[in-house]
Amino acid sequence: MTDGELNRYSRHISLPEIGLAGQQRLKQARVALIGAGGLGCPVGQYLTAAGIGTLGIIDGDVVEESNLQRQILFSPEHIGQSKATVAANLLARQNPYCQVIAHPVFLTRDNALSLLMDYDIVVDGSDNFATRYLVNDACVLLGKPLVFGSIYKFDGQVSVFNHADGPTYRCLYPEPSDLAVCAEVGVLGVLPGLTGCLMASEVIKLVTGVGDLLSGTLLVFNALTLSFNTFSFTANPANKLITALPRSEADCALPVPEITASAWLVQTNRPVLIDVREPHEYERENLGGQLLPLAELYQNPERVPSDRPVIIHCQSGARSRKAVAFLREKGYRNVLNLQGGLNALKRL
Repeated sequence: MTDGELNRYSRHISLPEIGLAGQQRLKQARVALIGAGGLGCPVGQYLTAAGIGTLGIIDGDVVEESNLQRQILFSPEHIGQSKATVAANLLARQNPYCQVIAHPVFLTRDNALSLLMDYDIVVDGSDNFATRYLVNDACVLLGKPLVFGSIYKFDGQVSVFNHADGPTYRCLYPEPSDLAVCAEVGVLGVLPGLTGCLMASEVIKLVTGVGDLLSGTLLVFNALTLSFNTFSFTANPANKLITALPRSEADCALPVPEITASAWLVQTNRPVLIDVREPHEYERENLGGQLLPLAELYQNPERVPSDRPVIIHCQSGARSRKAVAFLREKGYRNVLNLQGGLNALKRL
């Protein structure tokens, strides 16, 4: 290490549990970070500050104004720019001893293995279940440990999967949850910071070999009560026998008929459009369709026309997917989900 590095990391090196050998291991480590959002920002900052040698940031999204409440790396001038690129540039400036690589793409079945294979540890800061199952399965196939975190309103979760003989994400969550993503229900601004710091701590422990990892343990905390609880879970050997990645997001989501945002835009005869978000979301931005919040739709499905084509949408496609599945069970055969919702339209 250079004199500058020895000085910069002196507080780590002074810890007997880490020392110079541990700091060298941090310098040699290669970590892939999935997502440069609420969780990815604090994880990235603390890992580069800690001296992780190589950090790869994978995110195909761009910065939006609504991100700034919790995604603390970004500023108003970054709106519209690639999250991965902006984050990589800022983190590289914060610690020039670290190599920060931007991968401005979404993780998919086609690129997951090639993107992750050159990294030692994978950190999942994504915000949807399809990506979480994809990341998990890729880590199982590649034999990579996975540090996981998630947030919901005021609650955070952290765990470590696929470490040694420990369980995987599928051992804890065999089926996708029906929870909406935070873009739809809201999230306390500081919650990703608290969760991200815990995730970064697990990465440092993995690299240096100190402490007890959250392998086989789920840490759950609530920011309102500041209560922390841990739950143990065991490995299901069948979840380690994965031979291929999920074929598509549909493998981890409710199977419903959908239409893509690009296909919807070019339609000449527009079907009835129903927005299942909440009134405050509709007031902020809308496509001009009928507002019918999901809870009201469940109670009054007859408000959805049954004699003509209907497209249902929300912010990300999660709630509208539930609405379409519900209506199909009620006998509706003319309803489609707008895949990706308003977010998909914004990316066109």
